[in-house]
Amino acid sequence: MAEFSKDGRKLRPRRSTSANSSKPAYSTAGGRNNYGEHKSYGEHKSGEHRSFGRDGEHKSYGERKSFSRDGERKNYGDRKPFGERKQFGERKQYGERKPYGQKPAYGARRNGNNFNKASDDGINRMIAASPKAQISDFDSAPSAIKEEIRLNKFIANSGVCSRREADTMIQAGVVTVNGEVVTELGTKVNVLTDVVKFNGETLRGEAKVYIVMNKPKGYVTTASDPHADKTVMDLLKNCPNRVYPVGRLDKATTGVLMFTNDGEISERLTHPSYDKKKIYQVVLNKPLTEEDRQKILSGIQLNDGLIAADALEFIDPEDKRKLGIEIHSGKNRIVRRIFEAVGCEVRTLDRVYFAGLTKKGLKKGEWRYLTEGEVNILKMGAYV
Repeated sequence: MAEFSKDGRKLRPRRSTSANSSKPAYSTAGGRNNYGEHKSYGEHKSGEHRSFGRDGEHKSYGERKSFSRDGERKNYGDRKPFGERKQFGERKQYGERKPYGQKPAYGARRNGNNFNKASDDGINRMIAASPKAQISDFDSAPSAIKEEIRLNKFIANSGVCSRREADTMIQAGVVTVNGEVVTELGTKVNVLTDVVKFNGETLRGEAKVYIVMNKPKGYVTTASDPHADKTVMDLLKNCPNRVYPVGRLDKATTGVLMFTNDGEISERLTHPSYDKKKIYQVVLNKPLTEEDRQKILSGIQLNDGLIAADALEFIDPEDKRKLGIEIHSGKNRIVRRIFEAVGCEVRTLDRVYFAGLTKKGLKKGEWRYLTEGEVNILKMGAYV
């Protein structure tokens, strides 16, 4: 018998809990048949049932697409199986790494190819111990400027022409000294008191300029080079005088470099016959043996002749790769070639002394004018 609720709705019979009950297991009012004959979900609605897939076809889990990092969908089955991915064992094994005990010291790791306080102190002791070394500190030295020079040199110093061309002009009678025409070659004039004129125009001897620089790495030592990215002249843009470098330091070498417009002084400092001293700080790619050190001091045969160092010392007691070398030769790349001859490569090369001049007080790339005392000593040839 049907049962009704208080508001008149027909109640669905309860499910029997007894296996022998004669009541139906489920009501047919909700669209269900007997147990096991459950209708599909699509039959509850009118019209055509659409599956879960967007294209109307239901896809299994393995066929669905997953998103990659760039937003493109990729089939799950196209992914590389885990077993084919790079295994941890393909990475650098811990055992292949350099053991802790073989690592260089802390200072060597940071400044392996640079100089430290110990090496700087060592090179300063080497300079001070050299019996002929003279540091440029002669502001009170007596003047060595020649007041009287030959007339053709005075004209050449004025920038008008060369000495030979000046002789031709003197003989042509176009040069006067204190108002009088001078045609005799070899005539001397006083640079402080005499008035020299060329075709009626007063000549003034070009002011001589002397500069010392602490050359940085990466600059070519030349007055002009169209193929060079950077030359040492780029560092002298604030100098109003026309000067040129005395000697050469290669692009990778740093340290003392002099500039001047005095050709006579330049020749004195660079010509082999004047035998000017140079001291370098060196860092090698490996420690120098005592045997090789003695070879360098005794003399090594290079392709352009025999060369020997005047002094060669270890300047850092903790690092046998750092040395100070004193030589007089001005041959091209001579320091690098000396060490190459004993199987060593120069990693860092810094000139710390050149004919009495040092880089004291100058940072890399900085320069200064020489003092009057320093110039006088250079002109007297006192520096070695």
